[in-house]
Amino acid sequence: MTSKNPFMLVAGVVSGVFVLALVGVMIWMSKDTPRAGTFGAAFSLVNDRGETVDQSMFKGNPSLVYFGYTHCPEVCPTTLYEVAGYLKDLGEDGQPLKAYLFTVDPERDTPDIMKGYVTAFSDRITGVTGAPTEMNKVISGWKAYAQKRPNASGDYSMNHTMDLFLIGADGRLKGLIPYGADPDEAVEKIRSALL
Repeated sequence: MTSKNPFMLVAGVVSGVFVLALVGVMIWMSKDTPRAGTFGAAFSLVNDRGETVDQSMFKGNPSLVYFGYTHCPEVCPTTLYEVAGYLKDLGEDGQPLKAYLFTVDPERDTPDIMKGYVTAFSDRITGVTGAPTEMNKVISGWKAYAQKRPNASGDYSMNHTMDLFLIGADGRLKGLIPYGADPDEAVEKIRSALL
């Protein structure tokens, strides 16, 4: 009968636990990562120039899409300011990139209001609005979140997704840029979708 080395037994157990933990993390990450092709919806909306737009606007050029609204006190203006910076930092390489603000508040965000708001940040950002039912199709189809929150004064604000959606030229989701992301990392992520 041979005696087993206790160190080898412990090393084997630790290795097994590590492999199981690694597999668990990989499964968890795959569920948390957006899958290309599972996002999107058919819609008919209007841009800030009054032109009808539909889901074909995502084909042919990569896009940055943000779901926000013009009455947003902090997150939306900060994000659009960052988008304007990304467009500037990308320079000529970023010319194919489109940028959109899809309103989560179509009751107040008319095409004219959207136009004035987005162009205050960059003339390369396009506002998109429309009937609430059509906006809800897009919000739901892209797995974004938006909910009206009434306040004591009788007005309301909107809770909404704060991530920026990065969509490839094929119209599929390539990833998300979280609110407050490091600007250099965000630009590199966007640059990878331009290839």
